[in-house]
Amino acid sequence: MEESPMAKVAFIGLGVMGYPMAGHLKARGNHDVTVYNRTTEKAENWVSEHGGSAAATPAEAARGKDFVFACVGNDDDLRSVTLGPDGAFQSMSAGSVFIDNTTASAEVARELADEAEKRSFGFIDAPVSGGQAGAENGVLTVMCGGESGTFEKAKPVIDSYARMVGLMGPAGAGQLTKMINQICIAGLVQGLAEGIHFGKKAGLDIEKVVEVISKGAAGSWQMENRHKTMNEGKYDFGFAVDWMRKDLGICLSEADRNGAKLPVTALVDQFYKEVQELGGKRWDTSSLLARLEK
Repeated sequence: MEESPMAKVAFIGLGVMGYPMAGHLKARGNHDVTVYNRTTEKAENWVSEHGGSAAATPAEAARGKDFVFACVGNDDDLRSVTLGPDGAFQSMSAGSVFIDNTTASAEVARELADEAEKRSFGFIDAPVSGGQAGAENGVLTVMCGGESGTFEKAKPVIDSYARMVGLMGPAGAGQLTKMINQICIAGLVQGLAEGIHFGKKAGLDIEKVVEVISKGAAGSWQMENRHKTMNEGKYDFGFAVDWMRKDLGICLSEADRNGAKLPVTALVDQFYKEVQELGGKRWDTSSLLARLEK
């Protein structure tokens, strides 16, 4: 006999991240999942692959659900699917929880948390790290902001697609932590690109070099997972440059507000702009090397 579903869940936004994340909520979490996507065909494909049901609007998807997830493009998209006339917030029940996996500003997270509180339901900003592969394999890192009681209620459901889920502080703290994640990655990838570029100019065998230095203080996830494809000039293995520039824009805007100094991040953002101009909008973030080799 099939197990009865654990919770009634909606998932709004079936992009490269949302599509597999919603799949894990259904298959691994055994939740009753309703999906919404702007392109109806994608929602129908998801239902034919995973079961569950598709809704015509975010409000319809959210009606009567225990948990409503969203993973959309940016602040404006997020406001549209939550506060818009057909937005999820129009139909969510008191005591339910909205979990936002979008990488957005801390400002919009706080705005939506306040609005959710007025309507007597919970809100967690829960941006993710781990890229498309992490989403597909259900091993994302999820950085959360919100009230601890709401987080404890949501965590077992979020666990369906995550390897690590942490509460970082009040509303907005998840987004701020994701900004730190992207700040750290930007500098690392530039350093790795310059190292490989320098090694090639010096006539060294990059594979041999990385085999040695990756075991020491220079080692990183980026080095381990991206040096080989970077060395081969292949840049279609993950998070797109367009998305990284969106994220770094959020970081730099927040730094303007809080007074943080991000000189390397600002510089690397400009380097990514040059990659976009080379035609690399959809290349992955390791394509900083292409700019050095042009």
